[in-house]
Amino acid sequence: MTDQPKVVVIGGGTGLPVLLRGLKRHPIDISAIVTVADDGGSSGRLRDSLDIPPPGDVRNVLAALSEVEPLIEQMFQHRFETENELSGHALGNLIIAAMTSITGDFVHAIQEMSRVLNVNGKVLPSANQSVVLKAEMEDGSIVTGESSIPEAGKRIKRVFIDADTVKPLRETVRAIDEADLIVMGPGSLYTSILPNLLVPGIGEAICRSEAKKLYICNIMTQAGETLDYSASDHVKAIFDHMEVPCIDCVLVNKKQVPEEVKALYREEQAKPVHYDVEKLSSMGLEVVAEDILSYENQLVRHNTEKVADMIFSYLKESLEK
Repeated sequence: MTDQPKVVVIGGGTGLPVLLRGLKRHPIDISAIVTVADDGGSSGRLRDSLDIPPPGDVRNVLAALSEVEPLIEQMFQHRFETENELSGHALGNLIIAAMTSITGDFVHAIQEMSRVLNVNGKVLPSANQSVVLKAEMEDGSIVTGESSIPEAGKRIKRVFIDADTVKPLRETVRAIDEADLIVMGPGSLYTSILPNLLVPGIGEAICRSEAKKLYICNIMTQAGETLDYSASDHVKAIFDHMEVPCIDCVLVNKKQVPEEVKALYREEQAKPVHYDVEKLSSMGLEVVAEDILSYENQLVRHNTEKVADMIFSYLKESLEK
């Protein structure tokens, strides 16, 4: 048993692994809760053909938390570019699919892969089966499928799942119940973060938890999801889906995005998220605005080390109070 503080991080997509790479350097007990709503690309193909939860987001988190030689991680993350049925598949996705077949259980497969990759922490899917994400748009239409929602090009009113058919993992709920800090984000609001919170038992566990809850707001808006959203709009969407306030602190970026980078994102109908501090404060939230900007191949990212350091400092402060 560890006596390190327990931190639960919830999300998916590209944001969660970026954060975890920094967090694993701190003396904390990490549990990463990962979405299983992905239905596109390699994950979607394996999900459909093998009837297993999509492995892609889990693969990225396993790689981020692994303590193995760089070449092993590179091999695990390798994506085939061929002219046959392997094209587009990541090797790690295929290994997780094979391990699921061997063990007969997706969660057991993740546990075995965690041992193989010497993972620093626990990787927990929000459910042990695929989740079909649906969105009700502001015009009343319903869009089915995580990958189809942003492509619809409409404003989202709410996202939902068929809750009657989805059950949470006991281990996932237990991790939330035992957490000293719960971190949500960064990541796509409607397709990476909320799908976890909508799994029966998970959102409820977060809301009732006495742990501090920190939301890391995205730096850029996302076309088809959060067009023109401010920071408070992101938080309001989470509150609306949970039906109660469930965040104590919001971390936002205060550094200006360079004009040439803005121009690139403008082509994708994306722009920097406006952090409306007064509105956030009026919602009863503590607001931490810092320079947490990083660039990777002209892509805006959160600075892994800075964000991880700030989370660890916030955790220590909250435990001392």
